[in-house]
Amino acid sequence: MTTSFAARLTADRGVRASRPLFAASAVCLLSFTAFCFAQRLAHVSMIDLTVYRAEGAAVLAGGDLYDLRVTAANLPMTYPPFAGLLFTPLALLDEGLLRTLVTAGNLALLMALVHLSLRLVGRGGTVVTLWVASVAVWCEPVWTTLRYGQINLLLVVAVLWDLTRDDRHRWAGVGIGLAAAVKLTPGLFVAFLLLTGLIQVHRVGTWLDNVWLRRAAVSCAAFLAATCASAVALPADSWTFWTRMVIASGRVGNVEDTANQSLSGVLARLLHTGEPGAWWAVTAAVAAVVGLYTAADVALRGERAQAVLICATTALLISPISWSHHWVWCVPLLVLLAAETVRNEGRGRAGAWMAGSVFFSYALWAVPHGKQGRPELHQNVGEFALSALYPAVGLVFLLANVLRTQALAKE
Repeated sequence: MTTSFAARLTADRGVRASRPLFAASAVCLLSFTAFCFAQRLAHVSMIDLTVYRAEGAAVLAGGDLYDLRVTAANLPMTYPPFAGLLFTPLALLDEGLLRTLVTAGNLALLMALVHLSLRLVGRGGTVVTLWVASVAVWCEPVWTTLRYGQINLLLVVAVLWDLTRDDRHRWAGVGIGLAAAVKLTPGLFVAFLLLTGLIQVHRVGTWLDNVWLRRAAVSCAAFLAATCASAVALPADSWTFWTRMVIASGRVGNVEDTANQSLSGVLARLLHTGEPGAWWAVTAAVAAVVGLYTAADVALRGERAQAVLICATTALLISPISWSHHWVWCVPLLVLLAAETVRNEGRGRAGAWMAGSVFFSYALWAVPHGKQGRPELHQNVGEFALSALYPAVGLVFLLANVLRTQALAKE
């Protein structure tokens, strides 16, 4: 009888323990399903996926990647040749099936992103991951990533997977290097690793057992291996990209576009010019120096999550073009802000809520935008403020960490 009672008690505990997981799974599934229906009702184009598929077909056919123009918008290839090689399987699939697979894959990547974001801040658990993912799917950068069929989630997951691994793992750094070979922006993480390692050498006076420099070296090796493999497979395209296209940022789109949520976009809209020129160069250089040094200093204090997100924010701010969907880094940023609020017993709650409201509001699309007449060159003060929301959050986050670092240095 005692055994029977113990068995029933164990079973009851198992049922009670499974209830939170069941509830979180049901809500996440319902949220993802509603999201897919909403995208279908919005008639999303997945236009970038169409471009990727055409690029893969061009590689298979031996065509010129950088002469390619796809869709009615005449979109060109803007990534390094290694990306074209990775896109070749897309050309072998039916377009309808491909859209379904990419949507499902991006939702799976969102789950991975949330999981890695929680790991980065020292939290975790399947239940928490499901709850956060069910909400995160509705933020504007994630919505727009799936709307276009973009690869942002894949790149962010590759970087975070790398930076949440054991520092002494022999392959730590490969994810960052490969992400940079697909799209150059993650390359700033290589500079972050290198700078952090060099500062550590300066402080401790030895090169031995420097995990930061080791990871930077592995990242560089992975990048060079992928780039050299691309040069062997696609020599003409590689020459074209690395000698001309790598500096032709104008191919991507108009700098002043509302979707461009970088410092260059903010300055273009502020100055009412499509060429912010020296203003952007100086601003971006200052932001790069301040952001990288702050990230390195914070990392060496053991605050890995803060350092990673300072570097990511810096990369988004200084890039000539950072489309709104590139800001999927808002997911780990909001996770970090929420974790800090809990850790500090509610302090910082207002900042976390304000940042969340920016990324979930879609407010930047409330201003006149589009290529017809280039309305972003004629914004009033209110329109400018709405179209600068993401960089504003990034700058506030960066400035807050700079001030915090200076305060700690004086203690």
